[in-house]
Amino acid sequence: MLLGKTIIVTGANCGIGKATATELLRRQGRVIMACRDRDRAEKAAQEIQQEAGPDCGELVIKLLDLASLKSVRSFCEEILKEEHRLDVLINNAGIYQCPYTKTEDGYEMQFAVNHLGHFLLTNLLLDLLKRSAPSRIIVVSSKLYKYSDINFDDLNSEQSYDKAFAYSRSKLANLLFTLELSHKLEETGVTVNALTPGIVRTNLGRHVYIPLLVKPLFNLLSWAFFKSPEQGAETSIYLACSPDVEGVQGKCFANCQEEQLLEKATDEEVAKKLWDISEVMVGLTG
Repeated sequence: MLLGKTIIVTGANCGIGKATATELLRRQGRVIMACRDRDRAEKAAQEIQQEAGPDCGELVIKLLDLASLKSVRSFCEEILKEEHRLDVLINNAGIYQCPYTKTEDGYEMQFAVNHLGHFLLTNLLLDLLKRSAPSRIIVVSSKLYKYSDINFDDLNSEQSYDKAFAYSRSKLANLLFTLELSHKLEETGVTVNALTPGIVRTNLGRHVYIPLLVKPLFNLLSWAFFKSPEQGAETSIYLACSPDVEGVQGKCFANCQEEQLLEKATDEEVAKKLWDISEVMVGLTG
């Protein structure tokens, strides 16, 4: 049970995030839904509370747009002013294979939302997490990290843009961020671990074009072979709640088991370089 625990879930209004928030609320946690659209968040909150049942915890909605560094800073200021503790931060929100777009800060959208926004969010909330120790940070990545690398000469995809590669790169960045952060958190009582949820039926693929004639077959196959959001959320919930992972640091999990990563996701040198550049990009230096 999570009575007395405060948890932030980014992207909690749909998909895995919504399923995660529902289960954590059911376990009597105080769940802060960090979402960019208030109307969608409020509609989701009603459904979450209904599903979680009468003896559940407390649900709070806060506005957070991970595509805006200003929004991330405003969100964190509000949290630091209002919350006296933070037990779990779940970096769940993501955008998948969108057309080439730049954020208001001038960064490629997938890299900005999936990596940079969460990078800044986590760093700004670190002191509160440390004061609340033992506390946990959970980073939702993807097995698709395998199909990319970190090209430091074109992090912003200005020389070339492939939407599938850009997504995979942002998910690799999640794993490298987890690796470097785990070193920085040693002896603090705060742990950070990542997970890959597998292929889940969510609206994450809304930017992927599927021909009209193929759609019925695709929908049928997705119901047969893809995980439900509830199944996709199981590892997030495990990492948030289970005593089995107490003190476990810098690992990646799939299906509630530790997962072996490719060397590209465990490269200490690349992880440190990405961290240093990310600090500059989000304005954390100087």
